[in-house]
Amino acid sequence: MLGPTTTYDEILSCARSLLIEGGYNGFSYADIAKVVGIRNASIHHHFPSKSDLVRTLVARYREEAEAGIAALERQVADPADQLRAYIGYWEACIADASAPFCVCALLASQIPVLPEEVALEVRAHFRALSAWLTSVLERGARQGGLHLTDTAKAEAEAFMASVHGAMLSARAYGDPRMFGVITRPLLERLTARG
Repeated sequence: MLGPTTTYDEILSCARSLLIEGGYNGFSYADIAKVVGIRNASIHHHFPSKSDLVRTLVARYREEAEAGIAALERQVADPADQLRAYIGYWEACIADASAPFCVCALLASQIPVLPEEVALEVRAHFRALSAWLTSVLERGARQGGLHLTDTAKAEAEAFMASVHGAMLSARAYGDPRMFGVITRPLLERLTARG
């Protein structure tokens, strides 16, 4: 059961929304203070610097993603269905605007301007997601439900890039349906009978 939201959690939640809207340099502590209704000093008490705040935000995001993947692994046995569920999760988040963009994908596009400790967290997310996708694709190919045209690792990287690119296209076109337009053929190719 979740306890009451703390100021710490409110700051992270607000920062996450602002980050998705405008990127790393698109918000300040003053913006957060205004939304949360606290003073800048209160934010500095919890997060001495913006890099501390965003590093913590990305670390929490990674924990949430890992917990979501673990739940998916427990609830869905078939590798093809796991890929469908993963894409379905993002399709729903983009459609209802609850999480219209992967925080780490957004930050990856800004790595040249990110503090190193934030960039390290972002890279760790990509490595973990790639490792999971690789394992799903390997399992699916072994079981015969997924048909790979390259190594599982290369397919995982292409799958991840396609999903993140589909998020970008949906945002660029202002049309959440673009995500499915791009990801559906990807799943169809992987699950097609050879």
